[in-house]
Amino acid sequence: MSKFFCDSNSEVWFTRFDELQATCIGMPYTVDGKESFYDLGRNTDNRAFFDAMRKGANVKTQALNENDYIEYFEPVLADGEDILYVHFSRAMSGTFDSMEKAIASLKEKYPARKVTVVDTRNISMGAGMVVYYAAKKHAEGATDEEVVRFVESFREKVRVYFTVDDLVYLKRGGRLSAFKAMMGTIFSIKPIISTNEEGKLVNILNAKGRKKSIKTLVDYLESDKVDLSYPISIMNADTDEDVAVTVDMIREKYPQAEIWQQLVGPVVGCHCGPDTIGLIFVSAENKA
Repeated sequence: MSKFFCDSNSEVWFTRFDELQATCIGMPYTVDGKESFYDLGRNTDNRAFFDAMRKGANVKTQALNENDYIEYFEPVLADGEDILYVHFSRAMSGTFDSMEKAIASLKEKYPARKVTVVDTRNISMGAGMVVYYAAKKHAEGATDEEVVRFVESFREKVRVYFTVDDLVYLKRGGRLSAFKAMMGTIFSIKPIISTNEEGKLVNILNAKGRKKSIKTLVDYLESDKVDLSYPISIMNADTDEDVAVTVDMIREKYPQAEIWQQLVGPVVGCHCGPDTIGLIFVSAENKA
């Protein structure tokens, strides 16, 4: 038997997470020097976080250390159970160096136990969509190896597209040069960002203006051949009006679609900023 782990950068909202037989590793962030760990919205006021960003709060993220991972994993191994951890994209964080050190240390102490990790190669509900269905398979009795094979196949069908309202946050995170951020602001350019096959964020298109950028997100449902047997997830950084517009656009094309709506969490929000909106869905085809 194994225990299923994920992390809060998968952003499966706590009410859905509670359907799963899983443990979530809370990822850290600070607001004006005060550290917190994201809890999938259970007790965190995500809207207050984005209000603080708008007012100029100093927000940061950081990696977990080796002991943090040991505190999560060791009680499970000590109880004689294995671990299966489906995590957000390794390419986006140095936290996995600490994870590997923790696992190596624990394997020396518990040589009979097994820790299996598998990368969703995504973040936010791009990772969450994979986590949600992988955890369900695990709860239904799938072996760790079967879940790993599912993740490696399913992640190729998950699509993530999002657009930010203010380019300054991408500039701060080093994903956009100061010049491009300045020119984008002047000309109201809204980048469309996705994840590539390596699990990295990439700017795939630039749209002129907010309305056009949202329409571009919705257009990907058609061009990427959305599989409506899975939900379409709208992630937003406290931008209700844009969510309503997005829902209307989706309903016009796909009235039968199941739509999930939820707020971006503080860890991801540190990098994308307030008023970001994203669309996550499953395609009928693998990534090119």
